[in-house]
Amino acid sequence: MKKILVTGSNGLLGQKLVHQLKTNPEVELIATARGKNRISDQSSYKFFDLDITKKGDVEKLITQLKPDVIINTAAMTNVDACEEFREACWELNVDAVQYLVEASEKNNVHFIHLSTDFIFDGEDGPYREEDEPNPLSYYAKSKLASEEIVKKMKSPWSIVRTVLVYGLVEDMSRSNIVLWAKGALEKGQTLTIVNDQFRTPTLAEDLALGCILIALKKAVGVYHISGKDYMSIIELVHRVAKHYQLNVSEIKEITSASLNQAAKRPPRTGFILDKAMHELGYHPHSFEEGLKELDQQLKSNSSYQL
Repeated sequence: MKKILVTGSNGLLGQKLVHQLKTNPEVELIATARGKNRISDQSSYKFFDLDITKKGDVEKLITQLKPDVIINTAAMTNVDACEEFREACWELNVDAVQYLVEASEKNNVHFIHLSTDFIFDGEDGPYREEDEPNPLSYYAKSKLASEEIVKKMKSPWSIVRTVLVYGLVEDMSRSNIVLWAKGALEKGQTLTIVNDQFRTPTLAEDLALGCILIALKKAVGVYHISGKDYMSIIELVHRVAKHYQLNVSEIKEITSASLNQAAKRPPRTGFILDKAMHELGYHPHSFEEGLKELDQQLKSNSSYQL
């Protein structure tokens, strides 16, 4: 039986990992997050309150539990907040990764770290794993710095880069573009959406499965795990509107420059998934299939919240 520890288990990816791993007979699951466990069904796994920015706590818990694998989903991901609160961003996205890496090395743990398409400048996407990073924002710089720490590890490591994750979980601390667009369109609100950014949006279940495939196959190195459909943000919102048969007349196009956001976004990212498909057997849902998955969750489980 493989013992897998997940950090950030209250987040979108963290909760999906918990739900998929706790039913796997090959896995003993340990979930960790800062504060209390926000998942209602707490059977079939152990939970520990862990602040990964506290080096002593990280080392103590990992040495005590001795997991075979750590999947690190914890991060500060609000791109504009990272630009403003740089110290907090670096503490969680870089310093905490250093603590996890050191503890993993001491206990010979396979460390799987989540990263982002934002490490690229978006001039030449979609990207392969070996393409050259050029981060535009402080968030992206922090994630690239954490990748560089992981790549120097003496024990096995994997880096999972992903793109624009969407999905539905309990007690969500942050929304995501699909749920936000659906909710705003249902209320008849005017949406101003950028027409010059392109992504491969990722269903959270697919990302969780990609991480689990890496863990169970003991795959090492860098993997791009995202959706397979490449689209602009404005097209994404139109596809959400079409799926839910919502009025598109209140969707207004704008350019990224006119938004005047604190952090610069890369224009064209998205991923080429050949490596993950061939080496891991990773096959993501189409975007429309992902929306149908959300529909089923909304209908079947009242504990999911928008």
